[in-house]
Amino acid sequence: MKNSIIFIFLIIFLSNICLAQSDFKKYFQDKTLRLDYYHSGNNKTDYYTFGNFKEEPFWAGPKYNLIDTLNLGNYMLKVFDAESNTLIYSHGYSVLFKEWQTTDEAKKISRTFQESVLLPFPKDSVRIEIYSRDGKNIFQKKYEVAVSPDNYFINKDKKNLYNKIPVHYTGDPSDKLDIVFLPEGYTKAERDKFAKDCERFSNYIFTYSPFDKLDNRINIWAVEAFSEESGTDIPADSIWKNTLLNSSFYTFDSERYLMTTDYQKVRDIAANAPYDQIYILVNTNKYGGGAIYNFYSMVAAHNEKARQIFIHEFGHGLAGLADEYYTSEVAYKDFYPLDVEPWEPNITTLVNFKNKWADLVKSTTPIPTPVKDAPEKQIGAYEGAGYMGKGVYRSTPNSIMKAFTSDEFNEVSKKAIERVIKFYSE
Repeated sequence: MKNSIIFIFLIIFLSNICLAQSDFKKYFQDKTLRLDYYHSGNNKTDYYTFGNFKEEPFWAGPKYNLIDTLNLGNYMLKVFDAESNTLIYSHGYSVLFKEWQTTDEAKKISRTFQESVLLPFPKDSVRIEIYSRDGKNIFQKKYEVAVSPDNYFINKDKKNLYNKIPVHYTGDPSDKLDIVFLPEGYTKAERDKFAKDCERFSNYIFTYSPFDKLDNRINIWAVEAFSEESGTDIPADSIWKNTLLNSSFYTFDSERYLMTTDYQKVRDIAANAPYDQIYILVNTNKYGGGAIYNFYSMVAAHNEKARQIFIHEFGHGLAGLADEYYTSEVAYKDFYPLDVEPWEPNITTLVNFKNKWADLVKSTTPIPTPVKDAPEKQIGAYEGAGYMGKGVYRSTPNSIMKAFTSDEFNEVSKKAIERVIKFYSE
């Protein structure tokens, strides 16, 4: 009887896998369609304008998990088959514009940011919809565009062709998490320096849990695309560099926030390799970095704290982890409404704590949890996180998402990271 049950379960499991794969073959080709668009507005309003469609050569995303079940990110891409109105692909993400909306500058002026989304290249006409979370974290449709795969305005130019190098290769990109390293501020004469940095940061990843036990689910690539000058912009010091991706310190006037607003150029360079995650290595020793969920991550590659910056920022970029600190200066104001449960997996307002990590808390641990004398790894709900000292809680007194006095993710963050990696690789 037991063997019969196991056999039936196996048949159902394999049938579901075959069905998911057949859905990909039914609706998609094995390459990427990219929608470039522009996101404009201020602290209260926003709107979208169409930019361009581009064809890219690789589809590295899942072919089985076509519908996003992670429910992460401030935005959600949904793709519908035009004829049947069937949802055939979805993907959560966040953007730099959303962070800017919470700055003081957004109260005074309007700005436009470059954005783009990727989907498997459709075989037939599709409808692309973009959703944004409202004040209650419910996705609301904000933009819609239709496209046919035989539209001759889909851009197929190949002007941004660069060599890709496998840094850590374990198998077919369609069932791996694929990370691509992009060089920023490395000249052609610094090719070897970039190669060594790629090896160094690849090794860094696998010194941290849970990446160390999931290394066979991950590919890492590097794209050799170099800049005219070394380094990056430091506006407050009147330092301006001619670099490939136009990165800069002082993003949103925060000195250590190292980012770029030239997002479509980032996509152009990343398209030279199969990728799910973009990580930009910046050739500077000044402290800084930044990352946004399913957007890109960036690190000052030669700072003395580069290893910890790198993995902290990857927590944001890969798994949507929130910052767990609340005393450091940032550009954001009142980032989390206290009457709404944040979507980020590692912080809570206790509005819906049972759907966060309540199951990991011992019955004897009070909620909220006093931080005084608490062990660093004890799971509870400790007040202060997400740049806010009151009303937002983290799961442990300390972790690498809070301060570099810790050199590891806490258990809640580890589970969140593992869930994302398995989504891409199962």
